Amino acid sequence: MTDTKQSRLTATLLCVTPPDEHQEQGIRAFLQKKYGEDVTLTIQQDSSLKSGFQLHVGSEVYDWSAKGRMEQFRQQVEQLVAKNTRKDIIPLLRSSIDEFRLLAKSSEVGTVKSIGDGIAVVEGLEHAAYGEILMFDNGIKGMVQDLRRNETGCILFDNADDISAGSKVARTGKTAGVPVGDAFLGRVVDALGRPIDGGDAIPADGYRPVEEPAPGIIDRQSVDTPMETGLLSIDAMFPIGRGQRELIIGDRQTGKTAIALDAMLNQKGKNVICVYVAIGQKASSVAQLVENLRKRDAMDYCVVVSATAGEADTMQYIAPYAGCAMAEYYMHKGRDVLIVYDDLSKHAIAYRAMSLLLERAPGREAYPGDVFYLHSRLLERSAHLSDKLGGGSMTALPIVETQAGDVSAYIPTNIISITDGQIFLESDLFFAGQRPAVNVGLSVSRVGGAAQTKATKKATGSLRLDLAQYREMEVFTQFSSDLDDSTKEQLHYGQGLMRILRQKQYHPLSMHQQVIVLVCAMGHVLSKVAVKDVTDFRDALLDHFEQEHSDLCRSLEDEKVLTDDMKQEILRIAEAFRTANAERFRKE
Repeated sequence: MTDTKQSRLTATLLCVTPPDEHQEQGIRAFLQKKYGEDVTLTIQQDSSLKSGFQLHVGSEVYDWSAKGRMEQFRQQVEQLVAKNTRKDIIPLLRSSIDEFRLLAKSSEVGTVKSIGDGIAVVEGLEHAAYGEILMFDNGIKGMVQDLRRNETGCILFDNADDISAGSKVARTGKTAGVPVGDAFLGRVVDALGRPIDGGDAIPADGYRPVEEPAPGIIDRQSVDTPMETGLLSIDAMFPIGRGQRELIIGDRQTGKTAIALDAMLNQKGKNVICVYVAIGQKASSVAQLVENLRKRDAMDYCVVVSATAGEADTMQYIAPYAGCAMAEYYMHKGRDVLIVYDDLSKHAIAYRAMSLLLERAPGREAYPGDVFYLHSRLLERSAHLSDKLGGGSMTALPIVETQAGDVSAYIPTNIISITDGQIFLESDLFFAGQRPAVNVGLSVSRVGGAAQTKATKKATGSLRLDLAQYREMEVFTQFSSDLDDSTKEQLHYGQGLMRILRQKQYHPLSMHQQVIVLVCAMGHVLSKVAVKDVTDFRDALLDHFEQEHSDLCRSLEDEKVLTDDMKQEILRIAEAFRTANAERFRKE
């Protein structure tokens, strides 16, 4: 601080016992050398230091107390351990002790001006950087989110009951990070990586920053490998590739999470790591999802990051970035990762609340001006890395909730423009019993087709076009009672296609099963079956193929190619099966 009357810098020396003349001269010489002017030195006794002393010069603190020495030593050991890749820790510690020298390091310390709703306004931190971690005097951590002329806005990661105006805040010089490692598989953690499943502490292999620049163009390669969901309607018409970002969008209670969960369950045995990030969800919903994963032995390859609706907006804000950092750990090890953000509309709402508390200017729908950047810097981190970087991939399935099917709202349009396609779930289809309720007209995958297997691509044929024609014909003919035979046949065919796309939750179809169903559907085998019996016929037919024609199934699965001969063979077997079971599956 500056003495306005004398225009001289003032310093305060806190100590247990006053320094002698020689020590005082040394401190004054240090101040003269450091600041290049005469400094007014005030000496105060403070028994809480136990030993040593602290020198306060404006917002800077030089800590030569016992606590300060220990902290310097701890930081030095941490730095040496981080650089050392071997396990011989004893020689490392010995050399650290021998080489330890106490340095005159300053730390900038500020004061809390005001606090409330998880936001602290701090004075005196002139050199704080955006995203830097601050340490409060009671051990609570916060992150800089707002830089002003004379004060700093900080979000808090823990309960702030013990913090009040006047509390001391110190800079750490570090950015926010989360612990990562293989030990996190099978665990449920909060947004800071702390276990919340009642299990033991999780040993970390390292730390990764929650904010990380997205891979550049040279560091990426094209999407060329399918990320199969096991859902026929998606894998056939809107395929997802490893490294893609496919948005799942729809109204509340239309099966968005169910699709993401099925996609995660379908990765069992495929060497894919799954990360599920729950943002603003009910704690009971997250508990139910974890239980479903455990029942089906899927938690072994899953990590669940949860910031429930009952937690602070700051934790909901940081959760997807923390989950992304954990996923990046596996991606940079050459693994394939599937990450689900459920959901980003609640994330945007949490960020809006946080921004308004930080007194940022509101824009459209009261969201701040950088809400697009909020999600673009998150989703751009998903990629298929180049072979030089290990060839790992991170596939993102962000979820967004719409209001009354309005895809033109602010947040949905933002995320649609960032992602590589969207799967739109329609309420009317859902209530009509179509599960998953995928709208064929509004859904699209912009890059997944390049990753689709040749067998699936050939089997799909004109499925999307046929369904679109059916939906259009259905609208025009719903008020007509007198239809010709050709129209009736087309309607029956379309209804059959819609029926085969129905799938129960937790019942994924493998690639060869999808190909068999598609070949039979496009070959009009199902047109000879009553609409109400189509799903039963499909299930019975697949069982027949698995039991009696396992060689054909294995060939499809291994080679991923559908030849004309194989196609004809599938149709022959299907027709023979239908004929043999004509009484059971008779057309109406």
